[in-house]
Amino acid sequence: MGRKSAKGKEKKLRRKEENAKLAVSVQKVETANKLGDPLAPFPVFTKYERNGVSVKIECKKVADLDQETVEWIFQLTRENMQSLYESCEWGWKDREKREELTEDKAWYLLARDQENKPVAFVHFRFDIECDDEVLYLYEIQLIKDVRKKGLGKFLTQIIELMANKYEMRKVMLTTFKHNLEGYNFFTSKLKYEVDETSPEDPVFYESYCYIILSKYTKLGKLLKIKEEKEEEAKMAANGGAGDVLRDAITS
Repeated sequence: MGRKSAKGKEKKLRRKEENAKLAVSVQKVETANKLGDPLAPFPVFTKYERNGVSVKIECKKVADLDQETVEWIFQLTRENMQSLYESCEWGWKDREKREELTEDKAWYLLARDQENKPVAFVHFRFDIECDDEVLYLYEIQLIKDVRKKGLGKFLTQIIELMANKYEMRKVMLTTFKHNLEGYNFFTSKLKYEVDETSPEDPVFYESYCYIILSKYTKLGKLLKIKEEKEEEAKMAANGGAGDVLRDAITS
């Protein structure tokens, strides 16, 4: 059997490193999904009392919600989002949205008023996205009476706290391009940026009605810096090897 090339060995090593990294990411997500209550370490965030809004906040898996609450979640989502879905090629489909809202992996932050009536929710999941461990924010919906009073920002900050606590790499979400209010809320108020996985290729830009936004956690920022430095070191090493080869050829 002939000798293995250095390039082949490098490729095999890279694949091994990627598999090891993915295994760590999967373990983090599985651990987070086994939690009884991801909100438990943040008792101060279990209530919001500002700007005329007084609510208590809880975190539950969809399987632990009563059917009345699940139906309220669906109806509010349809009320707030149906027209936006119908304004692009996706369209609105009751069955598909119900299935998405009730999948086993779904977690919910629920805000209830003093009469225990739900007034806002966040649907999120701990998941793997492009081999990275992320907290994906699927929906954040509020009834009209509690909008523009800081509750939406407060709920999103809870999401970010949990993403940091459970060592996710970043928080991700998808928003419609024509939902300018939602886009501005996340980019201007909360400093989210267009994610590298968002379909922003100029050739196909008009084919997509959505944008993927993200925000790195503290750990995610450190990992990103570390990976960029490692990549720069590899490029420098490969460049050095190329210089040696060129010198050998021309000498």
